[in-house]
Amino acid sequence: MPSRILIVEDEAPIREMLAFVMEQHGYQPVEASDYNVALERLVEPYPDMILLDWMLPGGSGVQLARKIKGTEHLKHIPIIMLTARGEEEDKIKGLEVGADDYMTKPFSPKELIARMRAVFRRVNPTSLDEPLVVEGLKLDPVSHRVSTNDDPLDMGPTEFRLLHFFMTHPERVYSREQLLDHVWGTNVYVEDRTVDVHIRRLRKALESHGHDRLVQTVRGVGYRFSAR
Repeated sequence: MPSRILIVEDEAPIREMLAFVMEQHGYQPVEASDYNVALERLVEPYPDMILLDWMLPGGSGVQLARKIKGTEHLKHIPIIMLTARGEEEDKIKGLEVGADDYMTKPFSPKELIARMRAVFRRVNPTSLDEPLVVEGLKLDPVSHRVSTNDDPLDMGPTEFRLLHFFMTHPERVYSREQLLDHVWGTNVYVEDRTVDVHIRRLRKALESHGHDRLVQTVRGVGYRFSAR
């Protein structure tokens, strides 16, 4: 499933260029020409990253960043500010409202992609081959084994993929549709309620040592993996 990149830019040539660059590097671009359109695009499936222009019709990029970071189900989305403003004070203002990085126009597409990858690594730093451990629950993606306090757990391949996704994306709420996209993939037709069935199976597999509590239901939104 390619990462969805929301491009919020009012200048059509720049927006189209960015969309082309995203496609060339395997991302799925979603375009927005102003503040209000950007808000309309912040629906399921949510973007994995936002490229946000500083100056927008209808509201500023800083206002939009502040709104996104203040919204529970959106605040995890990383933001890179794109702007012609190069003053240090403006950069600080953008970072203070929650932007993860800041690029001053003009910039090279190559540098932008490098910055995006760096932000993705910071947001999700776990190596794909590294064993994941949370409160005694251990998942080894190489041997495809799950154990809790060294006792092996038996679970199906879908529950394994679901747990692996949760453990590599902790403290973030995902809707059923997002989980379908990330765990099952877009080429497979599965109903939303199928997610609930596999969540129940996953919790059943984890309950022997109380780790089923890590898979939390967020009413009206979806599911979250959290040790809190």
